Amino acid sequence: MSSANPSPLWQPDQDRIAAAQITRFQAWAAERHGAPADGGYASLHRWSVDELDTFWKSVTDWFDVRFSTPYARVLGDRSMPGAQWFPGATLNYAEHALRAAEDPARAGDPALLHVDETHEPATVTWGELRRQVGSLAAELRTLGVRPGDRVSGYVPNIPQAVVALLATAAVGAVWTSCAPDFGARSVLDRFQQVEPVVLFTVDGYRYGGKEHDRRDAVAELRRELPTLRAVVHIPLLGTEAPDGALEWEALTASDTAPVFEPVPFDHPLWVLYSSGTTGLPKAIVQSQGGILVEHLKQLGLHCDLGPEDRFFWYTSTGWMMWNFLVSGLLTGTTIVLYDGSPGYPDTGAQWRIAERTKATLFGTSAAYVMACRKAGVHPARDFDLSTVQCVATTGSPLPPDGFRWLHDEFENTPGGLWMASVSGGTDVCSCFAGAVPTLPVHIGELQAPGLGTDLQAWDPQGKPLIDEVGELVVTNPMPSMPIHFWNDPDGTRYHDSYFDTYPGVWRHGDWITVTSHGSVVIHGRSDSTLNRQGVRMGSADIYEAVERLPEIRESLVIGVEQPDGGYWMPLFIHLAPGATLDDGLRDRIKQTIRAQLSPRHVPDEVIEVPGIPHTLTGKRIEVPVKRLLQGTALDKAVNPGSVDNLDLLRFYEDLARKRSCPPQPPLSVPTITLSEH
Repeated sequence: MSSANPSPLWQPDQDRIAAAQITRFQAWAAERHGAPADGGYASLHRWSVDELDTFWKSVTDWFDVRFSTPYARVLGDRSMPGAQWFPGATLNYAEHALRAAEDPARAGDPALLHVDETHEPATVTWGELRRQVGSLAAELRTLGVRPGDRVSGYVPNIPQAVVALLATAAVGAVWTSCAPDFGARSVLDRFQQVEPVVLFTVDGYRYGGKEHDRRDAVAELRRELPTLRAVVHIPLLGTEAPDGALEWEALTASDTAPVFEPVPFDHPLWVLYSSGTTGLPKAIVQSQGGILVEHLKQLGLHCDLGPEDRFFWYTSTGWMMWNFLVSGLLTGTTIVLYDGSPGYPDTGAQWRIAERTKATLFGTSAAYVMACRKAGVHPARDFDLSTVQCVATTGSPLPPDGFRWLHDEFENTPGGLWMASVSGGTDVCSCFAGAVPTLPVHIGELQAPGLGTDLQAWDPQGKPLIDEVGELVVTNPMPSMPIHFWNDPDGTRYHDSYFDTYPGVWRHGDWITVTSHGSVVIHGRSDSTLNRQGVRMGSADIYEAVERLPEIRESLVIGVEQPDGGYWMPLFIHLAPGATLDDGLRDRIKQTIRAQLSPRHVPDEVIEVPGIPHTLTGKRIEVPVKRLLQGTALDKAVNPGSVDNLDLLRFYEDLARKRSCPPQPPLSVPTITLSEH
């Protein structure tokens, strides 16, 4: 791998390296905590995983984390799952997110810049954000919300969502959210698991130049969530509050200083959701302290964010990147919230937002970068992006052509453009590998694993691989790993999700290569998550909706990452006897998915098949079909002895051949044993 990429596409100059917070951190940690003073990032990373306790203590010291009560030790138990971080400590995430507001000189500076499809930014200052959080937190307490209660949001990426999250955290309650383009059924599959006591809702949202009324969906949520004590109405489209709902403005009107509940380090902060590939989405619980220290490390050291920065990432409240974006506040950074279509009114929309908000870190999806390239957008020529220091991408691997295009478009920028392709997961709400401001960028590669993260590629026997493809594993605990899944009392589902293949070691479900020069290449999912525009959804959601149609006997949906950065998502259907796949049925299938689940997950093609292949225990075969569609030979894609009808798989192999799908990068990956998935 390294020989194919001998020279970097970009290298930071000495001024940037010297100014980077990670450089100053290393010098300070060398003096105070025994970190290596030289050897650059590689030596700092090695120290951070070899001396895990000392590293994380140094992070809390460097960022001056406020412990209401001190910790007894950094790691009480380092086993996975079940690592115990900072036992005895209490703190509050929201207190840290609002620390910049304590400085009178910063109270009038922007904390949030909110942009809708008019692309005109509106400001919420640090002082105003603190006031609204204080007012809402007091009202939540008046409503009887106590530490550990769940508070939910069916809201887009607007300032009210940030205020609601921080007020929830301030009282020690547990936040959870879904974007309003999710259908009611998808939302209920998530919220019913955690039984929220308060629901923040909008009456609708604007997307693609149109208004989308969500009042019927909200009414269904209210009917189907019996634990709700209060519903808060945010009139985004200007409608009246429904009967019994509280008005947002009334709850945030007082001038009340926030009161921050000190909670244990491992107290739940929020619940995120997996895609629900094999059933209900996993309700992933992460802790106040774990997210606080992980995000300080990731945003402050890796993304190099501070009070002078403006942080924009295109996301929705249904994706972990929204939670990650909100944590930009921890570093005193102004965060940019965009609520709207990524490509409205034209493909250059996100660059226009970066221009108008003077973003310094511009985060988007690899798919958006490739769409701009294909559409002939010239960001640095067409927009004033002189403030942009870094373009970061995630959601899927950025193809080599994407790296080259970004480099060429910004080649006249002083110092060139830092391109940070990053990869992590909802499961840890962070990055395993990606941005390092002091390292070079090689085409098609993530710069390095993150500090404190012992990221490796393993073969099936647990042997680490260099310059070969293997399973992404993390061999030591990370503070933001889930403390548990909701409604998983004995931890079985949590264990089976990550620790079943390699006991005591986190297996994430990505194929990766760790190169001999320390970078990382992501080859896509080794499981069957559907990841469209950065929004993950499970196949089970699709099946449940589609197979309600009487003409459909069974279905199979696959998401295929393509070498040009595209994402092909076909839906294969096995028809009921006498049914015909015509344009009318295709339209009804797509409309069903659009209305009940998400417009982002409407399939690119609906294809009739002679049958759906299964394992011997009756489970639909997804991962092997995906590999067939990517050009893998049948005998390499599946263990033939585990399939109920091998001839059905030959249909997909033939389809891939006819479509001439380009194969994946050469994989030294063994045959998949279906029982492992």
